[in-house]
Amino acid sequence: HALGEPHLFAKLQQAAESGADAIALVNEGAPDLILLDVMMPHMDGYEVCERLKSNPETAAIPVIFLTARTAPEDETHAFRCGAVDFITKPINPDVVMSRVHAHLQAKLMADLLRDKNDFLEHEVQRRTQELTAIQDVTIRVMSSLAETRDNETGNHIRRTQHYVQSLARKLAEHPKFSTYLTPATIAMLYKSAPLHDIGKVGIPDA
Repeated sequence: HALGEPHLFAKLQQAAESGADAIALVNEGAPDLILLDVMMPHMDGYEVCERLKSNPETAAIPVIFLTARTAPEDETHAFRCGAVDFITKPINPDVVMSRVHAHLQAKLMADLLRDKNDFLEHEVQRRTQELTAIQDVTIRVMSSLAETRDNETGNHIRRTQHYVQSLARKLAEHPKFSTYLTPATIAMLYKSAPLHDIGKVGIPDA
């Protein structure tokens, strides 16, 4: 069930009569919050909660147990399964709504933070790709300066770049070099190899 105050959350009441039905219902459309009993046919609430928490698609949905079981070990078990709250019957509707409201607010903040983190991660990746592209173009332009002096030198630069890459990849298979020659290091060697003759650009033709 996803419940909340009308001015904050749209009320939506969906009920499932068994644990399997509950999981199927959640998979059809993730609710904001789940009120879950412990004692249900075929699959108890603990197993339902564990299955929901093991699924990345439903793990973030807060689960509140509403149950007639009052033993401390029942409450402990509920929290170990991933529940955010444990309310025993007979219930006080005002208390239940207050707790539901609090957990919905907490989930809203968590969702906003997660969305912001995802956006920032995407931006970091985008900017990193841009910087890498700029770096590649800069290296290509610098190495091409040598080609303007001597076409044979230009071919030599390209050959050397690929020789270095092939040699590094082969050496990476050797235990002595495998720790150092990581994919990132090999990529850097490949990028920097064309610049090994860049000093020739500054030598006068005479």
